Amino acid sequence: MRAAMDCTGNASSVHAEGRAARRLLDDAREEVARAVGVIPPMVVFTSGGSEANNLALKGAPVERLIVSAIEHPSVLEAAKASGRPVEAIPVGGNGVIDLAALEAMLKGPKALVSVMLANNETGVIQPVAEVVRLAKLHGALVHADSVQGLGKVPVNFGLLGVDLMTLSAHKAGGPVGAGALVVRDGLALEPLIHGGGQELRRRAGTENLVAAAGFGAVARRKAETQALRDRLDTALEGAVIFGSGAERLPNTTCFAYPGMNAETLLMAFDLEGIAVSSGSACSSGKVAKSHVLAAMGVAPEISSAAIRVSLGWDTTENHIDHFIAAWRKIRDRHKARAAA
Repeated sequence: MRAAMDCTGNASSVHAEGRAARRLLDDAREEVARAVGVIPPMVVFTSGGSEANNLALKGAPVERLIVSAIEHPSVLEAAKASGRPVEAIPVGGNGVIDLAALEAMLKGPKALVSVMLANNETGVIQPVAEVVRLAKLHGALVHADSVQGLGKVPVNFGLLGVDLMTLSAHKAGGPVGAGALVVRDGLALEPLIHGGGQELRRRAGTENLVAAAGFGAVARRKAETQALRDRLDTALEGAVIFGSGAERLPNTTCFAYPGMNAETLLMAFDLEGIAVSSGSACSSGKVAKSHVLAAMGVAPEISSAAIRVSLGWDTTENHIDHFIAAWRKIRDRHKARAAA
């Protein structure tokens, strides 16, 4: 990223400075492409996952949209704003989509099915390959918001068989404001942003070279957090861990402790020097009801206590020790107050 900051050229220019910028951009695109097993022209750089999701849902050549009930708000809101009919796929109590319900929904005009690879609140991994199998039987396209998976679980565009895939750098330890939409070769999209011919005319505007360089630098980084996450889960005695009966990301735990609300927990952990979130971090500055837990049928008095803990590529055993000690302190203090 520092090298990109020193490069003052526009990657669309043909002079020496422009060619230097183009080389940096091409290198970043190749790294992102290699991370998910595609050729570089299939990678469209965006300002983040939300823009990529909007481009997929609004730009795909379909007549209607089918989205899971637990998608990120940037998918749900983009679907509503698309002007197309929208249906929501229900999920079970474990947070996994109902494939039988999806199969019934697929009958009709050509659709785009949008199912995330892994949920941003619970970490529950979705059966995307099976979604693709069903969709292809009905001529539907498939989009997978894979923002949460990159750097944590294998993410391969071809093996999943999807037509569109959303990625974001900061979930893999890269810079915020750097994302990408991976587009199947030959699939035409209507751009969201019109103007110049950047990104093969799929996203106008001078590329953010610094952000793209940072994305490329972390695209193939793999965080090994499974053992740390399992240890954290084991220490949460008395808590409800959402999605515990399903396959989850190795870095995510969403839990609630009956009788404690999320805002209290969030502030208590913050005072202990630990940053956690309630639901999606994209609902910035507020503790809001989780549409994900509601779709899973979680009672309001339990979902209102839900906290999400995420581990990163640099999380250590010492961090887990600190979290466990803080959790026991917070829990014991709550028990003492309840007994008083």
